[in-house]
Amino acid sequence: MLYLWIKAGHVVAIIAWMAAMLYLPRLFVYHSALPAGSPQGETFKVMERRLLKAIMTPAMIATWVLGIALVVMSGAYTQGWMHAKFALVLAMSGLHGWFARMVKDFAADRNARAPRFFRIVNEVPTLLMIAIVILVIVKPF
Repeated sequence: MLYLWIKAGHVVAIIAWMAAMLYLPRLFVYHSALPAGSPQGETFKVMERRLLKAIMTPAMIATWVLGIALVVMSGAYTQGWMHAKFALVLAMSGLHGWFARMVKDFAADRNARAPRFFRIVNEVPTLLMIAIVILVIVKPF
């Protein structure tokens, strides 16, 4: 029964993390189109910081902690699909770290990237998520 509770918590954490990972780069798209120091830009700074600190990072930590517990409890660490999933979750975590760096750059008015760049970057978490879900559900190897 404990396994199922941990699994439910893991899924909830993933949903929260992915929602934030999909929303934050969209905020970057709109923020990057504004002049530095504009009132709207200052609002985006607050939104980006709160999203990162209050939702995205705690959700990522919960995802990792609960996911590791599930892997240990199930013994899935011996399976190839889990190795591939682990690599993709590491990539997602690296992207999370890069997004955190972008939040700091925007906060300091140091963004040098155009909205188009962030529109493209906004697709990366989606692609990683699709691959991870396929690995977990289909377990192709």
